[in-house]
Amino acid sequence: MPEQTGTSFTHITELVRAAVPPMHPGGRPLVAAVAAGAGLIRLLTGRGTLFGLAATAGVAAFFREPHRVPPARTGVVLSPADGTVATVSEVLPPPELDLPRVPVPRVSVFLSVLDVHVQRIPADGRVLAVEYRAGRFLSADLDKASEDNERSALLLETTGGARIGVVQIAGLLARRIVCDVGPGDEVAAGETYGLIRFGSRVDTYLPPGSRVLVAVGQRTIGGETVLAELPSASPGEAG
Repeated sequence: MPEQTGTSFTHITELVRAAVPPMHPGGRPLVAAVAAGAGLIRLLTGRGTLFGLAATAGVAAFFREPHRVPPARTGVVLSPADGTVATVSEVLPPPELDLPRVPVPRVSVFLSVLDVHVQRIPADGRVLAVEYRAGRFLSADLDKASEDNERSALLLETTGGARIGVVQIAGLLARRIVCDVGPGDEVAAGETYGLIRFGSRVDTYLPPGSRVLVAVGQRTIGGETVLAELPSASPGEAG
């Protein structure tokens, strides 16, 4: 009987851990600062316990990094972010991506403050370049935010030779972009590579001829939702 109780407790602990997603390391200093501030207010005033707990939990939830399982498909591009598809259009890629200056399909995903804010690699491949550009902090749902706002651009070459650009764009409240990969890194579809704090947007630039599979207003799940099929994908590769 004691063994069964111990087993049950272990099982319950595992269920709780599975239900509560881990926190991205980039959020730990901020969560610690909020918790320390709340503790100081409680110490000085004797009040604010519930507010402090709620604020700390809310900030911790913002930096959650849930486990994701990429679909077993090749020749496709996964969404790099959770959020809502804001625009689907053909535009010139930003110069920092060093792509040919011809219009290409772009899918923009807007992240509200309630969305998961880690970014994920859209396809298996190798990082060719990462370029940071300073800029403004306009609302990320505006189309001109792609050109005017602070951003970090990642150029990825897939294992099939296609080149994809992913641009993290700061928003109205965002004040920090984190990119944890660099040129030469081998990366896998669905793995976390970055973070934007507090409201943002992520643009994905696809090779010409890609078949976009999402529509404006659609919700995406980073590392799981298929944004597009690459032009080189055969029917067998597309799954």
